[in-house]
Amino acid sequence: MTLHSNIDQHSGTLTLLLPLTELLPENYAQYRPLLADGLAFFLQRLSPLRQQAIVAAQIQLPISASREQRVISLFRLCPTLHKLGQVVAHDRRLSADLRQRLQELETLAPTDSLAALRPLLDREVGPVAGLQLGQETIAEGSVAVVVPFVWQQAKDAAPQRGVFKVLRPGVQERLEEELAIWPLLGKFLEERCAHHGLPVLDYGNTLETVAHLLANEVRLDQEQEHLRQAADFYAASPDILIPRLFPFCTRLVTAMERIDGCKVTHQDLPAAEMCQRAERVIRALLAQPFWGSDSDEAGALFHADPHAGNLLAMPDGRLAIIDWALTTRLTKAQCEAVVQLGLGAVTLNETRVCRAIAALGQVVDEARVRLAVGAALQQVRAGRFPGFDWMMSLLDSLAASSAVRFPQEIALFRKALLTLSGVAADVSEQMTMDGVLVRHGATQFLQGLLRRPWAWADSRAVGAHLSTADLVGLCADLPATTLRFLAGDSGWSGGLPERR
Repeated sequence: MTLHSNIDQHSGTLTLLLPLTELLPENYAQYRPLLADGLAFFLQRLSPLRQQAIVAAQIQLPISASREQRVISLFRLCPTLHKLGQVVAHDRRLSADLRQRLQELETLAPTDSLAALRPLLDREVGPVAGLQLGQETIAEGSVAVVVPFVWQQAKDAAPQRGVFKVLRPGVQERLEEELAIWPLLGKFLEERCAHHGLPVLDYGNTLETVAHLLANEVRLDQEQEHLRQAADFYAASPDILIPRLFPFCTRLVTAMERIDGCKVTHQDLPAAEMCQRAERVIRALLAQPFWGSDSDEAGALFHADPHAGNLLAMPDGRLAIIDWALTTRLTKAQCEAVVQLGLGAVTLNETRVCRAIAALGQVVDEARVRLAVGAALQQVRAGRFPGFDWMMSLLDSLAASSAVRFPQEIALFRKALLTLSGVAADVSEQMTMDGVLVRHGATQFLQGLLRRPWAWADSRAVGAHLSTADLVGLCADLPATTLRFLAGDSGWSGGLPERR
């Protein structure tokens, strides 16, 4: 495979053409020209020094290097592309070979030396009594490097193993440069869609939202607060491990417990035990926060970057969840709206589904919403289970067509689910996200039964985000549901409600 490059010495722009388009699955072949346009647009707006580094890395690869190898080389030099690769590394729509290559981005051998990081550590942490730094860095992510240490707090105390997480030299500048390009790239892609005869999707708003959220990757002080919140949330879950923070964290350095485990996708146990591991992953990352928000006024805290490199299986069976730089929260009202959307789908009630969508985002095009919801309910009528996969496909289509504008937390929640679904499937295909979510929702519902007689009929704080009025209405709607199924009518009865 040959690499073509053209460097304009006068303007300093670079056009780097990699044979990447064929990496898109065949069912997305019509988007390959758009991918080539987008990649060229992105690379041309990087600084000349970075363009030269990318070209040099490609030239160093052997002539026989595969497309997948060239992708990894490019992604390692661009933190936003690196993160994108981690997000889709377990997406079953991609080829197995490409997924395997992208999964290399989850855990990388470090390229930054301890000597390059030592000035920052000395300045931020300074001398700490009983602290012995390791001899070299041990891991590298999209924006950070991990340095090991051992700390003996007192002479008679047992040594504690920990790690410093510090930003890679120059990564903040690279990230800022790339994030400034993303909103421009979104608008460019929308224009090129028309040129290639493709549907004009809302790339601009989507990429601008994701760029804003990815800026949190370099906020280590913010991640430390997320770690504290996660530790509190999972304190009652003995099979979940959140790294413990050490007292000498700073704004630019996180000092935390060292976690030694393997990626959860590592097939190191019998099939039945891998199934249990998958259940634990889905429960901890999705079911517990979603249903647990019943008693949390701040809403449900979700890990927004659950790739396999951040989910470690411990030798004692526990699941360690690391790297809490990216999180998102769904409010209690948003979780309730998700449940209402599911109930509307189960009862084939288009009105209920549309009301739930209006509660999750700002409706821009009512007609498109009705069409999308009608098509989605036809899938349910044909036998598709209206679980999270069905639900997120519907929300994706509404966002892509600009029929609904969803807030940032919903966009990041969707990103997290995309990653989590692929990881869970790679752990064990025998365990589904919907199955785990429904079982834990049923448990939450049963636990709330004793409180229902003393709660207001419209209160949804008594289990599974459902009120007694919801349950009565669901029972009353059963005859109408049967008629809608037999008649093929979704029961649309008017316009969308105003969003409150």
